[in-house]
Amino acid sequence: MKDFEKVLKTDHEQIIYLETRLSQVEIIVRYARKHNKKVFMHADLIQGLKPDEYGLEYLIHNVKVDGLVSTRANVIEFAKKHKVISIQRLFALDSHALERNLKMSKKFQPDYIEVLPGILPNVIKEIHEETKIPVIAGGLIRTEEDIQQALNSGAFAVTTSDRALW
Repeated sequence: MKDFEKVLKTDHEQIIYLETRLSQVEIIVRYARKHNKKVFMHADLIQGLKPDEYGLEYLIHNVKVDGLVSTRANVIEFAKKHKVISIQRLFALDSHALERNLKMSKKFQPDYIEVLPGILPNVIKEIHEETKIPVIAGGLIRTEEDIQQALNSGAFAVTTSDRALW
């Protein structure tokens, strides 16, 4: 939560919140809105929330998140259906995983694809060229050079938990 308070003081307009507890999601979104921030929640990583139809309805209609992040097709599909921003989190572990995730991206057309690790310039470029969906680079971003390399490879944005790089 202390990192959350620090990010509220930055010029960044959007926050991707990865891990939290169900009891905190409404407070996080309400507090962020007071600071004119948009909040994207990783639906798979909210402790106490099942990312099924009912859990997603709660996030969209009650909490009023600006978008959902997930590795799951049902979450991306639900977000698109309910007109909130969808970010498909894609782990580029090997060629098979990449191929499977590209098929999912093409089928469900998320608004963005977050590629992890975000330090794979050729993979970032390939995913963007293959899907025509904006790519967010995330995971193992440790230096300003990592950020610049990801952006130079075609990434739309970069996510990092390293406060010094915010």
